[in-house]
Amino acid sequence: MRGFEYRSVEGWHGIPLVHVAFGSWEGGRYRPRRAIGLIAVGDTAIGLVAVGLIGVGGVVVAPVALGLVALGLVVVGIVSTGVVAAGVVAAGIVVVGIRVAGIVVAALAS
Repeated sequence: MRGFEYRSVEGWHGIPLVHVAFGSWEGGRYRPRRAIGLIAVGDTAIGLVAVGLIGVGGVVVAPVALGLVALGLVVVGIVSTGVVAAGVVAAGIVVVGIRVAGIVVAALAS
């Protein structure tokens, strides 16, 4: 099965406005792809807005997320929400941060 990739022609300083990239199965193994763009969607997404299995950027939605605003299962961000969350403002089940809401919490300062 082939992977999928879309990269917009428009961009900013060599970074595409939209980049979508998904991997492919080769020899019984999945080969993930990386999407890098202002808006990135893919197996690994890096962008101002990032959506994927692993996401890094400004606003991130991913099971594993690192960003200014992050939403997912395991997340780190200034504002973060997830099952396991760390951030200045954080909410979830297991939470570490300054302003926190959750079941198991560690408030670093108030």
